[in-house]
Amino acid sequence: MTTLAPVVGLPTRLAAPAPGWELSADVCVVGSGVAGLCVALHARAAGLSVAVVTKVRVDDGSTRWAQGGIAAVLDPADTPEAHARDTEVAGVGLCEPDAVSALVTEGPARLHQLIDWGAAFDRDPSGRLLLTREGGHSADRIVHAGGDATGSEVQRALHAAVRSDPGITLVEHAMVLDLLADDAGRAAGVTLHVLGEGTEDGVGAVRARAVVLATGGMGQVYAATTNPPVSTGDGVALGLRAGAVATDLEFVQFHPTSLYLGPDARGQQPLVSEALRGEGAVLRDDAGERFMVGVHPLAELAPRDVVAKAITRVQLRDGVDHVWLDARSIPGIEHRFPTIVASCRATGVDPATDLVPVTPAAHYASGGLVTDLAGRTTVPGLYACGEVACTGVHGANRLASNSLLEGLVFAARIGDELARSLPPAMPARAAVAGTSGLLDPAGRRAVTETMSGRVAALRSGTGLAEATAQLRALAAGLADGPGAAPGVASWEATDLLTVASALTAAATARRETRGCHWREDHPDTEADWRVHLDVRLDADGALCLDRRPVGTPAVPPW
Repeated sequence: MTTLAPVVGLPTRLAAPAPGWELSADVCVVGSGVAGLCVALHARAAGLSVAVVTKVRVDDGSTRWAQGGIAAVLDPADTPEAHARDTEVAGVGLCEPDAVSALVTEGPARLHQLIDWGAAFDRDPSGRLLLTREGGHSADRIVHAGGDATGSEVQRALHAAVRSDPGITLVEHAMVLDLLADDAGRAAGVTLHVLGEGTEDGVGAVRARAVVLATGGMGQVYAATTNPPVSTGDGVALGLRAGAVATDLEFVQFHPTSLYLGPDARGQQPLVSEALRGEGAVLRDDAGERFMVGVHPLAELAPRDVVAKAITRVQLRDGVDHVWLDARSIPGIEHRFPTIVASCRATGVDPATDLVPVTPAAHYASGGLVTDLAGRTTVPGLYACGEVACTGVHGANRLASNSLLEGLVFAARIGDELARSLPPAMPARAAVAGTSGLLDPAGRRAVTETMSGRVAALRSGTGLAEATAQLRALAAGLADGPGAAPGVASWEATDLLTVASALTAAATARRETRGCHWREDHPDTEADWRVHLDVRLDADGALCLDRRPVGTPAVPPW
Protein backbone atom coordinates (compact mmCIF):
# COMPACT_ATOMS: atom_id res chain seq x y z
CA MET A 1 0.00 0.00 0.00
CA THR A 2 1.25 3.47 -0.87
CA THR A 3 0.54 6.32 1.51
CA LEU A 4 1.00 9.99 0.81
CA ALA A 5 3.57 11.59 3.10
CA PRO A 6 2.59 14.85 4.78
CA VAL A 7 5.21 17.08 3.10
CA VAL A 8 4.31 18.10 -0.47
CA GLY A 9 5.52 20.65 -3.00
CA LEU A 10 9.19 19.64 -2.99
CA PRO A 11 11.09 20.51 -6.17
CA THR A 12 11.40 17.87 -8.89
CA ARG A 13 14.30 19.76 -10.41
CA LEU A 14 16.55 22.57 -9.21
CA ALA A 15 16.09 26.00 -10.77
CA ALA A 16 19.38 26.74 -12.52
CA PRO A 17 20.72 28.40 -15.67
CA ALA A 18 21.07 26.24 -18.75
CA PRO A 19 24.45 24.50 -19.03
CA GLY A 20 27.04 26.75 -20.64
CA TRP A 21 29.69 24.08 -21.18
CA GLU A 22 29.89 20.30 -21.31
CA LEU A 23 32.26 17.36 -21.45
CA SER A 24 31.72 13.70 -22.24
CA ALA A 25 32.90 10.38 -20.79
CA ASP A 26 31.73 6.80 -20.77
CA VAL A 27 31.07 6.98 -17.03
CA CYS A 28 30.36 9.97 -14.82
CA VAL A 29 31.20 9.36 -11.16
CA VAL A 30 29.87 11.95 -8.72
CA GLY A 31 31.92 11.92 -5.53
CA SER A 32 35.57 11.35 -4.65
CA GLY A 33 35.56 9.24 -1.50
CA VAL A 34 36.46 5.57 -1.31
CA ALA A 35 33.33 4.54 -3.24
CA GLY A 36 33.67 7.01 -6.09
CA LEU A 37 37.40 6.65 -6.65
CA CYS A 38 37.24 2.86 -6.52
CA VAL A 39 34.44 2.87 -9.11
CA ALA A 40 36.57 5.14 -11.29
CA LEU A 41 39.58 2.80 -11.06
CA HIS A 42 37.49 -0.28 -11.82
CA ALA A 43 35.85 1.45 -14.80
CA ARG A 44 39.29 2.38 -16.13
CA ALA A 45 40.43 -1.22 -15.74
CA ALA A 46 37.55 -2.08 -18.07
CA GLY A 47 38.86 0.39 -20.64
CA LEU A 48 36.19 3.05 -20.06
CA SER A 49 36.77 6.80 -19.93
CA VAL A 50 35.71 8.38 -16.63
CA ALA A 51 34.82 11.85 -15.40
CA VAL A 52 34.96 12.27 -11.61
CA VAL A 53 32.91 15.20 -10.35
CA THR A 54 33.57 16.23 -6.77
CA LYS A 55 32.18 19.01 -4.65
CA VAL A 56 35.54 19.60 -3.01
CA ARG A 57 39.06 18.56 -3.95
CA VAL A 58 39.59 14.93 -4.84
CA ASP A 59 41.51 14.41 -1.60
CA ASP A 60 38.74 15.88 0.58
CA GLY A 61 35.30 14.64 1.64
CA SER A 62 34.10 12.16 4.24
CA THR A 63 36.47 9.24 3.66
CA ARG A 64 39.50 11.02 5.05
CA TRP A 65 37.70 11.62 8.35
CA ALA A 66 37.25 7.89 9.03
CA GLN A 67 39.25 7.10 12.16
CA GLY A 68 38.41 3.50 12.98
CA GLY A 69 39.32 1.30 10.03
CA ILE A 70 38.09 -1.37 7.65
CA ALA A 71 36.46 -4.58 8.85
CA ALA A 72 37.59 -7.75 7.09
CA VAL A 73 38.05 -11.40 8.05
CA LEU A 74 41.83 -11.88 8.03
CA ASP A 75 42.46 -13.87 11.21
CA PRO A 76 42.36 -17.67 10.64
CA ALA A 77 40.32 -17.95 13.84
CA ASP A 78 37.66 -15.60 12.42
CA THR A 79 35.05 -16.49 9.78
CA PRO A 80 32.88 -14.69 7.22
CA GLU A 81 29.88 -16.29 8.95
CA ALA A 82 30.83 -14.58 12.23
CA HIS A 83 31.25 -11.24 10.48
CA ALA A 84 27.87 -11.70 8.79
CA ARG A 85 26.25 -12.60 12.10
CA ASP A 86 27.65 -9.49 13.80
CA THR A 87 26.47 -7.34 10.88
CA GLU A 88 22.96 -8.80 11.00
CA VAL A 89 22.71 -8.46 14.79
CA ALA A 90 23.54 -4.76 14.48
CA GLY A 91 21.03 -4.42 11.61
CA VAL A 92 18.17 -5.75 13.77
CA GLY A 93 16.41 -7.84 11.16
CA LEU A 94 16.58 -5.44 8.20
CA CYS A 95 19.87 -6.54 6.60
CA GLU A 96 19.55 -8.16 3.19
CA PRO A 97 21.36 -11.54 3.54
CA ASP A 98 22.70 -11.64 -0.02
CA ALA A 99 24.23 -8.18 0.34
CA VAL A 100 25.80 -9.09 3.68
CA SER A 101 27.20 -12.30 2.18
CA ALA A 102 28.81 -10.34 -0.65
CA LEU A 103 30.31 -7.89 1.83
CA VAL A 104 31.93 -10.41 4.16
CA THR A 105 33.11 -12.93 1.55
CA GLU A 106 34.47 -10.47 -1.02
CA GLY A 107 35.79 -7.95 1.51
CA PRO A 108 39.22 -9.46 2.23
CA ALA A 109 40.16 -9.61 -1.48
CA ARG A 110 39.04 -6.02 -1.99
CA LEU A 111 41.10 -4.91 1.00
CA HIS A 112 44.18 -6.55 -0.51
CA GLN A 113 43.41 -4.83 -3.81
CA LEU A 114 43.38 -1.53 -1.95
CA ILE A 115 46.81 -2.41 -0.56
CA ASP A 116 47.96 -3.14 -4.12
CA TRP A 117 46.78 0.36 -5.06
CA GLY A 118 49.18 1.72 -2.45
CA ALA A 119 47.33 1.93 0.88
CA ALA A 120 49.65 1.23 3.82
CA PHE A 121 48.03 -0.24 6.95
CA ASP A 122 49.55 -0.70 10.40
CA ARG A 123 51.54 -3.92 10.82
CA ASP A 124 53.39 -5.71 13.61
CA PRO A 125 57.20 -6.18 13.54
CA SER A 126 56.79 -9.38 11.52
CA GLY A 127 54.82 -7.55 8.82
CA ARG A 128 51.38 -8.95 9.63
CA LEU A 129 48.44 -6.58 9.54
CA LEU A 130 47.46 -5.39 13.01
CA LEU A 131 43.85 -6.18 13.87
CA THR A 132 41.71 -4.51 16.51
CA ARG A 133 38.08 -4.70 17.60
CA GLU A 134 35.26 -2.16 17.58
CA GLY A 135 31.70 -2.04 18.85
CA GLY A 136 29.48 -4.95 17.82
CA HIS A 137 32.30 -7.16 16.52
CA SER A 138 32.90 -10.55 18.11
CA ALA A 139 36.49 -10.80 16.87
CA ASP A 140 39.52 -8.64 16.10
CA ARG A 141 38.99 -7.86 12.41
CA ILE A 142 39.58 -4.10 12.00
CA VAL A 143 42.63 -2.99 10.04
CA HIS A 144 43.77 0.59 10.52
CA ALA A 145 46.40 3.03 9.32
CA GLY A 146 48.33 5.62 11.28
CA GLY A 147 46.57 4.45 14.42
CA ASP A 148 43.41 6.50 13.94
CA ALA A 149 43.94 7.95 10.46
CA THR A 150 42.69 5.10 8.27
CA GLY A 151 40.45 7.23 6.09
CA SER A 152 43.23 9.69 5.40
CA GLU A 153 45.57 6.92 4.21
CA VAL A 154 42.88 5.29 2.06
CA GLN A 155 42.08 8.65 0.48
CA ARG A 156 45.79 9.35 -0.14
CA ALA A 157 46.35 6.06 -1.93
CA LEU A 158 43.25 6.31 -4.10
CA HIS A 159 43.93 9.96 -4.89
CA ALA A 160 47.42 9.07 -6.12
CA ALA A 161 46.08 6.23 -8.26
CA VAL A 162 43.42 8.41 -9.86
CA ARG A 163 45.75 11.35 -10.47
CA SER A 164 48.17 9.10 -12.30
CA ASP A 165 45.54 7.85 -14.79
CA PRO A 166 45.15 10.09 -17.87
CA GLY A 167 41.86 8.37 -18.69
CA ILE A 168 40.19 10.01 -15.67
CA THR A 169 39.03 13.62 -16.00
CA LEU A 170 38.67 15.42 -12.68
CA VAL A 171 36.10 18.18 -12.18
CA GLU A 172 36.75 19.60 -8.73
CA HIS A 173 34.78 22.17 -6.72
CA ALA A 174 31.61 21.23 -8.60
CA MET A 175 28.17 20.73 -7.08
CA VAL A 176 25.94 18.24 -8.88
CA LEU A 177 22.43 19.55 -9.63
CA ASP A 178 20.19 17.18 -11.58
CA LEU A 179 20.23 14.03 -13.68
CA LEU A 180 20.11 14.19 -17.46
CA ALA A 181 18.06 11.45 -19.15
CA ASP A 182 17.56 10.26 -22.72
CA ASP A 183 14.20 9.75 -24.42
CA ALA A 184 13.90 6.27 -22.92
CA GLY A 185 14.37 7.65 -19.40
CA ARG A 186 17.88 6.27 -18.99
CA ALA A 187 20.56 8.34 -17.24
CA ALA A 188 22.61 10.29 -19.77
CA GLY A 189 24.70 12.54 -17.52
CA VAL A 190 24.33 15.28 -14.95
CA THR A 191 24.18 19.05 -14.70
CA LEU A 192 26.58 20.67 -12.28
CA HIS A 193 27.92 24.01 -11.12
CA VAL A 194 31.60 24.75 -10.66
CA LEU A 195 31.80 26.41 -7.25
CA GLY A 196 33.31 29.85 -7.01
CA GLU A 197 32.58 30.86 -10.59
CA GLY A 198 29.90 33.26 -9.44
CA THR A 199 28.36 33.51 -12.92
CA GLU A 200 25.94 31.57 -15.09
CA ASP A 201 28.97 30.13 -16.88
CA GLY A 202 29.56 28.01 -13.78
CA VAL A 203 26.71 25.66 -14.77
CA GLY A 204 27.66 22.89 -17.16
CA ALA A 205 26.93 19.28 -18.03
CA VAL A 206 28.73 15.96 -18.13
CA ARG A 207 27.31 13.62 -20.78
CA ALA A 208 27.84 9.96 -20.02
CA ARG A 209 26.62 6.43 -20.80
CA ALA A 210 26.21 5.75 -17.06
CA VAL A 211 26.12 7.87 -13.91
CA VAL A 212 27.39 6.63 -10.56
CA LEU A 213 26.41 8.61 -7.47
CA ALA A 214 28.97 8.35 -4.68
CA THR A 215 28.21 11.64 -2.97
CA GLY A 216 28.40 10.42 0.63
CA GLY A 217 25.96 11.21 3.40
CA MET A 218 23.50 13.81 4.63
CA GLY A 219 24.82 14.58 8.11
CA GLN A 220 24.56 18.34 7.61
CA VAL A 221 20.77 17.97 7.83
CA TYR A 222 21.43 18.08 11.59
CA ALA A 223 22.83 21.00 13.56
CA ALA A 224 25.65 18.86 14.96
CA THR A 225 27.30 16.07 12.99
CA THR A 226 30.62 14.33 12.44
CA ASN A 227 30.18 14.84 8.67
CA PRO A 228 32.14 17.50 6.74
CA PRO A 229 30.32 20.60 5.44
CA VAL A 230 29.85 19.13 1.96
CA SER A 231 27.61 16.30 3.22
CA THR A 232 24.29 17.94 2.38
CA GLY A 233 22.45 14.94 0.93
CA ASP A 234 22.92 16.06 -2.68
CA GLY A 235 22.97 12.54 -4.12
CA VAL A 236 19.80 11.33 -2.39
CA ALA A 237 18.00 14.56 -3.29
CA LEU A 238 19.09 14.30 -6.94
CA GLY A 239 17.98 10.67 -7.03
CA LEU A 240 14.56 11.46 -5.60
CA ARG A 241 14.07 14.27 -8.11
CA ALA A 242 15.02 11.85 -10.91
CA GLY A 243 12.39 9.34 -9.78
CA ALA A 244 14.70 6.93 -7.93
CA VAL A 245 13.50 5.10 -4.82
CA ALA A 246 15.25 5.67 -1.49
CA THR A 247 14.85 3.33 1.46
CA ASP A 248 15.64 3.03 5.19
CA LEU A 249 16.16 6.80 5.47
CA GLU A 250 14.86 6.83 9.05
CA PHE A 251 17.94 4.91 10.22
CA VAL A 252 20.46 7.64 10.93
CA GLN A 253 23.28 6.46 13.09
CA PHE A 254 24.34 8.84 15.82
CA HIS A 255 27.94 8.26 16.75
CA PRO A 256 27.93 7.85 20.53
CA THR A 257 31.10 9.81 21.13
CA SER A 258 31.68 13.08 19.33
CA LEU A 259 33.79 15.60 21.22
CA TYR A 260 31.45 17.93 23.11
CA LEU A 261 32.36 21.54 22.26
CA GLY A 262 29.65 23.37 24.17
CA PRO A 263 25.93 24.10 23.83
CA ASP A 264 26.31 26.46 20.87
CA ALA A 265 28.46 24.22 18.66
CA ARG A 266 27.11 23.77 15.12
CA GLY A 267 28.19 21.84 12.02
CA GLN A 268 31.00 19.31 11.99
CA GLN A 269 32.11 18.08 15.40
CA PRO A 270 35.34 16.13 16.07
CA LEU A 271 34.89 12.38 16.20
CA VAL A 272 36.22 10.37 19.14
CA SER A 273 36.46 6.91 17.58
CA GLU A 274 35.04 3.88 19.33
CA ALA A 275 38.43 2.31 18.67
CA LEU A 276 39.39 3.94 21.99
CA ARG A 277 36.72 1.82 23.65
CA GLY A 278 38.10 -1.14 21.75
CA GLU A 279 41.42 -0.48 23.48
CA GLY A 280 39.85 -0.18 26.93
CA ALA A 281 38.31 3.28 27.34
CA VAL A 282 35.06 3.34 29.35
CA LEU A 283 32.10 5.70 29.68
CA ARG A 284 31.27 7.40 32.97
CA ASP A 285 28.50 9.66 34.22
CA ASP A 286 28.97 12.83 36.25
CA ALA A 287 29.35 10.75 39.40
CA GLY A 288 32.19 8.80 37.83
CA GLU A 289 30.17 5.60 37.53
CA ARG A 290 30.33 3.33 34.49
CA PHE A 291 26.81 3.08 33.11
CA MET A 292 27.22 0.64 30.20
CA VAL A 293 27.84 -2.35 32.47
CA GLY A 294 24.56 -4.27 32.65
CA VAL A 295 23.08 -2.43 29.66
CA HIS A 296 24.59 -4.84 27.13
CA PRO A 297 26.88 -7.89 27.35
CA LEU A 298 29.55 -6.00 25.41
CA ALA A 299 29.22 -2.92 27.66
CA GLU A 300 31.06 -0.02 25.97
CA LEU A 301 31.58 -2.16 22.86
CA ALA A 302 27.87 -2.66 22.23
CA PRO A 303 26.51 -1.59 18.81
CA ARG A 304 26.44 2.14 18.31
CA ASP A 305 22.70 2.58 18.67
CA VAL A 306 22.80 0.85 22.06
CA VAL A 307 25.61 3.07 23.30
CA ALA A 308 24.07 6.26 21.89
CA LYS A 309 20.72 5.46 23.52
CA ALA A 310 22.38 4.73 26.86
CA ILE A 311 24.26 8.03 26.75
CA THR A 312 21.07 9.89 25.84
CA ARG A 313 19.24 8.25 28.76
CA VAL A 314 21.97 9.35 31.17
CA GLN A 315 21.86 12.88 29.78
CA LEU A 316 18.08 13.01 30.23
CA ARG A 317 18.28 11.43 33.67
CA ASP A 318 20.95 13.80 34.96
CA GLY A 319 19.99 16.89 32.97
CA VAL A 320 23.46 17.19 31.40
CA ASP A 321 24.73 17.89 27.89
CA HIS A 322 27.43 15.23 27.80
CA VAL A 323 28.99 12.24 29.54
CA TRP A 324 32.65 11.36 30.03
CA LEU A 325 34.98 9.01 28.18
CA ASP A 326 37.78 7.71 30.38
CA ALA A 327 40.73 6.71 28.17
CA ARG A 328 43.43 7.30 30.79
CA SER A 329 44.24 3.60 31.07
CA ILE A 330 45.23 3.21 27.40
CA PRO A 331 49.02 2.86 27.21
CA GLY A 332 50.74 5.05 24.63
CA ILE A 333 47.51 6.78 23.66
CA GLU A 334 49.41 9.63 21.98
CA HIS A 335 50.98 7.19 19.51
CA ARG A 336 47.98 4.90 18.98
CA PHE A 337 45.46 7.73 18.50
CA PRO A 338 47.41 10.86 17.46
CA THR A 339 44.55 12.50 15.58
CA ILE A 340 42.07 12.17 18.44
CA VAL A 341 44.59 13.30 21.04
CA ALA A 342 45.46 16.36 18.95
CA SER A 343 41.81 17.38 18.44
CA CYS A 344 41.09 16.97 22.16
CA ARG A 345 44.17 18.91 23.22
CA ALA A 346 43.16 21.71 20.86
CA THR A 347 40.11 22.21 23.11
CA GLY A 348 42.11 22.02 26.34
CA VAL A 349 41.43 18.35 27.12
CA ASP A 350 44.25 15.79 27.33
CA PRO A 351 42.89 12.21 27.02
CA ALA A 352 46.04 10.86 28.65
CA THR A 353 45.22 12.63 31.92
CA ASP A 354 41.67 14.02 31.63
CA LEU A 355 38.17 12.69 31.16
CA VAL A 356 36.93 13.56 27.67
CA PRO A 357 33.45 15.15 27.33
CA VAL A 358 31.46 13.31 24.65
CA THR A 359 27.92 13.32 23.27
CA PRO A 360 26.11 11.61 20.37
CA ALA A 361 26.13 13.40 17.00
CA ALA A 362 24.63 12.53 13.60
CA HIS A 363 27.16 10.29 11.91
CA TYR A 364 26.11 7.80 9.24
CA ALA A 365 23.03 7.27 7.11
CA SER A 366 22.23 3.55 6.91
CA GLY A 367 19.63 4.27 4.22
CA GLY A 368 19.91 5.88 0.80
CA LEU A 369 19.04 5.25 -2.81
CA VAL A 370 18.07 1.59 -2.99
CA THR A 371 20.30 -0.57 -5.18
CA ASP A 372 20.66 -4.18 -6.19
CA LEU A 373 23.88 -6.17 -5.76
CA ALA A 374 25.34 -4.56 -8.89
CA GLY A 375 24.76 -1.03 -7.59
CA ARG A 376 21.84 -0.34 -9.94
CA THR A 377 19.13 2.04 -8.71
CA THR A 378 15.51 2.02 -9.88
CA VAL A 379 16.44 4.52 -12.64
CA PRO A 380 18.13 2.76 -15.60
CA GLY A 381 21.70 3.90 -16.10
CA LEU A 382 21.94 5.39 -12.60
CA TYR A 383 24.11 3.60 -10.04
CA ALA A 384 24.82 4.44 -6.41
CA CYS A 385 27.70 3.39 -4.18
CA GLY A 386 28.84 4.15 -0.63
CA GLU A 387 26.83 6.09 1.92
CA VAL A 388 24.45 7.56 -0.66
CA ALA A 389 23.32 4.01 -1.50
CA CYS A 390 21.26 1.46 0.40
CA THR A 391 22.57 -1.96 -0.60
CA GLY A 392 20.82 -3.67 2.32
CA VAL A 393 24.09 -4.33 4.13
CA HIS A 394 23.43 -2.12 7.15
CA GLY A 395 19.78 -2.70 7.91
CA ALA A 396 18.63 -0.61 10.84
CA ASN A 397 22.13 0.21 12.06
CA ARG A 398 25.61 0.10 10.54
CA LEU A 399 28.18 -2.14 12.19
CA ALA A 400 31.41 -0.26 12.92
CA SER A 401 33.98 -0.16 10.08
CA ASN A 402 31.67 -1.81 7.54
CA SER A 403 31.29 1.44 5.59
CA LEU A 404 34.71 1.67 3.92
CA LEU A 405 34.43 -2.07 3.25
CA GLU A 406 31.04 -1.61 1.60
CA GLY A 407 32.52 1.06 -0.67
CA LEU A 408 35.33 -1.27 -1.73
CA VAL A 409 33.12 -4.29 -2.38
CA PHE A 410 30.24 -2.64 -4.21
CA ALA A 411 32.49 -0.34 -6.24
CA ALA A 412 34.07 -3.48 -7.67
CA ARG A 413 30.64 -4.93 -8.38
CA ILE A 414 29.61 -1.74 -10.21
CA GLY A 415 32.86 -1.89 -12.17
CA ASP A 416 32.07 -5.46 -13.25
CA GLU A 417 28.58 -4.41 -14.31
CA LEU A 418 29.86 -1.43 -16.32
CA ALA A 419 32.33 -3.70 -18.09
CA ARG A 420 29.54 -6.13 -19.02
CA SER A 421 26.65 -3.93 -20.12
CA LEU A 422 27.14 -0.30 -21.04
CA PRO A 423 24.91 0.80 -23.93
CA PRO A 424 25.89 3.40 -26.53
CA ALA A 425 25.55 7.07 -25.61
CA MET A 426 22.20 8.65 -26.44
CA PRO A 427 21.29 12.35 -26.59
CA ALA A 428 19.79 13.82 -23.45
CA ARG A 429 16.23 15.02 -23.75
CA ALA A 430 15.13 18.49 -22.74
CA ALA A 431 14.41 18.90 -19.03
CA VAL A 432 10.87 17.91 -18.10
CA ALA A 433 8.89 20.76 -16.58
CA GLY A 434 8.23 20.39 -12.88
CA THR A 435 8.24 22.12 -9.53
CA SER A 436 11.50 23.98 -9.11
CA GLY A 437 11.32 26.46 -6.23
CA LEU A 438 14.45 26.96 -4.15
CA LEU A 439 14.66 27.38 -0.39
CA ASP A 440 16.14 30.65 0.79
CA PRO A 441 19.53 29.89 2.40
CA ALA A 442 18.25 31.53 5.57
CA GLY A 443 15.82 28.63 5.90
CA ARG A 444 18.64 26.12 6.23
CA ARG A 445 19.00 26.80 9.94
CA ALA A 446 15.29 26.12 10.42
CA VAL A 447 15.75 22.72 8.74
CA THR A 448 18.75 21.70 10.85
CA GLU A 449 17.30 22.98 14.12
CA THR A 450 14.06 21.14 13.41
CA MET A 451 15.88 17.90 12.69
CA SER A 452 18.16 18.10 15.72
CA GLY A 453 15.30 19.05 18.00
CA ARG A 454 12.63 16.62 16.77
CA VAL A 455 14.16 13.89 14.56
CA ALA A 456 17.45 13.06 16.27
CA ALA A 457 18.50 10.10 18.42
CA LEU A 458 15.29 10.30 20.50
CA ARG A 459 12.00 10.58 18.60
CA SER A 460 8.31 10.70 19.44
CA GLY A 461 5.04 11.02 17.57
CA THR A 462 4.52 14.50 18.95
CA GLY A 463 7.98 15.69 17.97
CA LEU A 464 7.76 14.16 14.52
CA ALA A 465 4.40 15.84 13.92
CA GLU A 466 5.92 19.18 14.89
CA ALA A 467 8.87 18.56 12.56
CA THR A 468 6.52 17.64 9.73
CA ALA A 469 4.54 20.86 10.18
CA GLN A 470 7.69 22.96 10.16
CA LEU A 471 9.10 21.25 7.07
CA ARG A 472 5.71 21.44 5.34
CA ALA A 473 5.65 25.20 5.91
CA LEU A 474 9.12 25.57 4.40
CA ALA A 475 8.14 23.46 1.37
CA ALA A 476 4.90 25.40 0.91
CA GLY A 477 6.92 28.59 0.71
CA LEU A 478 8.71 27.29 -2.38
CA ALA A 479 5.45 27.31 -4.33
CA ASP A 480 4.18 30.65 -3.00
CA GLY A 481 6.60 32.80 -4.96
CA PRO A 482 9.64 32.83 -7.19
CA GLY A 483 11.79 31.43 -4.39
CA ALA A 484 15.45 32.09 -3.79
CA ALA A 485 17.87 32.91 -6.58
CA PRO A 486 19.81 29.95 -7.99
CA GLY A 487 23.15 29.44 -6.32
CA VAL A 488 25.13 27.01 -4.21
CA ALA A 489 23.61 28.16 -0.90
CA SER A 490 20.00 27.83 -2.13
CA TRP A 491 20.69 24.52 -3.90
CA GLU A 492 22.22 23.05 -0.74
CA ALA A 493 19.37 24.35 1.42
CA THR A 494 16.84 22.82 -0.97
CA ASP A 495 18.62 19.46 -1.00
CA LEU A 496 18.65 19.48 2.80
CA LEU A 497 14.92 20.26 2.92
CA THR A 498 14.24 17.38 0.51
CA VAL A 499 16.18 14.76 2.44
CA ALA A 500 14.91 16.09 5.79
CA SER A 501 11.32 15.77 4.58
CA ALA A 502 11.86 12.23 3.28
CA LEU A 503 13.66 11.15 6.45
CA THR A 504 10.95 12.62 8.68
CA ALA A 505 8.19 10.99 6.66
CA ALA A 506 9.81 7.57 7.09
CA ALA A 507 10.49 8.13 10.80
CA THR A 508 6.87 9.15 11.32
CA ALA A 509 5.56 6.08 9.52
CA ARG A 510 7.77 3.58 11.40
CA ARG A 511 5.91 3.18 14.68
CA GLU A 512 8.40 1.02 16.49
CA THR A 513 11.92 1.19 17.89
CA ARG A 514 14.52 -0.63 15.80
CA GLY A 515 18.27 -0.10 15.52
CA CYS A 516 19.10 3.59 15.44
CA HIS A 517 15.43 4.59 15.03
CA TRP A 518 14.22 5.14 18.59
CA ARG A 519 10.56 6.02 19.19
CA GLU A 520 9.90 6.70 22.87
CA ASP A 521 6.15 6.35 22.20
CA HIS A 522 6.71 2.95 20.53
CA PRO A 523 9.59 1.49 22.55
CA ASP A 524 9.45 -2.10 21.30
CA THR A 525 10.69 -3.74 18.12
CA GLU A 526 7.67 -5.13 16.27
CA ALA A 527 7.69 -8.17 13.97
CA ASP A 528 5.17 -6.48 11.66
CA TRP A 529 7.70 -3.71 11.02
CA ARG A 530 10.40 -6.02 9.65
CA VAL A 531 10.01 -4.16 6.37
CA HIS A 532 11.83 -1.49 4.42
CA LEU A 533 10.10 1.84 3.90
CA ASP A 534 10.64 2.91 0.29
CA VAL A 535 10.33 6.63 -0.40
CA ARG A 536 9.84 8.29 -3.77
CA LEU A 537 8.98 11.74 -5.04
CA ASP A 538 6.08 11.95 -7.50
CA ALA A 539 5.76 14.35 -10.43
CA ASP A 540 4.00 16.92 -8.25
CA GLY A 541 6.71 16.97 -5.59
CA ALA A 542 4.81 14.81 -3.10
CA LEU A 543 6.56 12.13 -1.06
CA CYS A 544 5.08 8.64 -1.24
CA LEU A 545 5.89 5.65 0.97
CA ASP A 546 5.72 1.90 0.36
CA ARG A 547 6.31 -0.99 2.76
CA ARG A 548 8.59 -3.68 1.29
CA PRO A 549 9.31 -6.93 3.14
CA VAL A 550 12.95 -7.87 3.71
CA GLY A 551 14.11 -10.13 0.89
CA THR A 552 11.86 -8.52 -1.72
CA PRO A 553 13.86 -7.01 -4.62
CA ALA A 554 13.39 -3.28 -5.08
CA VAL A 555 15.19 -2.80 -8.39
CA PRO A 556 13.54 -4.32 -11.48
CA PRO A 557 15.72 -5.47 -14.41
CA TRP A 558 16.78 -2.60 -16.64
